[in-house]
Amino acid sequence: MLIEDYPKDLRPREKLMLRGVTSLSDAELLAVVLRNGRRDCSAVELAQGLLNQFGGLDKVLHAEWSELQQVVGIGLAKYAQLSVIAVLAERAMENCFVREPILDNPASVMNYLAAKLRHKQHEVFACILLDVRLNVLHYEELFRGSLSGTNVYPREVIKLVLKMNAAFIIFAHNHPSGNTNPSQADKLITKRLQEALALIDVSVIDHIIIGEDNYSMAEHGML
Repeated sequence: MLIEDYPKDLRPREKLMLRGVTSLSDAELLAVVLRNGRRDCSAVELAQGLLNQFGGLDKVLHAEWSELQQVVGIGLAKYAQLSVIAVLAERAMENCFVREPILDNPASVMNYLAAKLRHKQHEVFACILLDVRLNVLHYEELFRGSLSGTNVYPREVIKLVLKMNAAFIIFAHNHPSGNTNPSQADKLITKRLQEALALIDVSVIDHIIIGEDNYSMAEHGML
């Protein structure tokens, strides 16, 4: 069915104007971005096919060109549109938590880290550096690993902290499996980093694990 065959109040753009953007489903939101479908299906049907194939909105937005170009109806222009939306969302989220001391809005920090790391198919170890007033100085992805782990080198962390003149730090890494329970290796490296950074008077605020949900080691009394 083509978009023209839908009742007017069910067409994504018309529905958006009548009921507001929050009334649209994920497929309808994607359809607005894609703008058109194929000869044999509407933009909504193409969008729903993408969601089914990739397993969700975040996975579609962060899919590689090599994956998306295999889908009939997705060309370079549509890939560019999806990629831009993903980056815009990340940057908007980043702007939310850099305006004020980070501990005043912990939810935005969690959401930002999830947006940065949840979609990755390999482990990434990252950090947020903060000044003495807990304002964000810098975000950096320090180490990249495999599906099940990554090597973390305290020396490289200390070099970055000194370069940015940070007073506090938040660590984060993702578990591609989705299970956010900290491993023994996670606990050990967190302790090593804490001890190393204490020597230069830098405090570790938290170590957050991103997966199907978010796990704060600080909230669980591990720091």
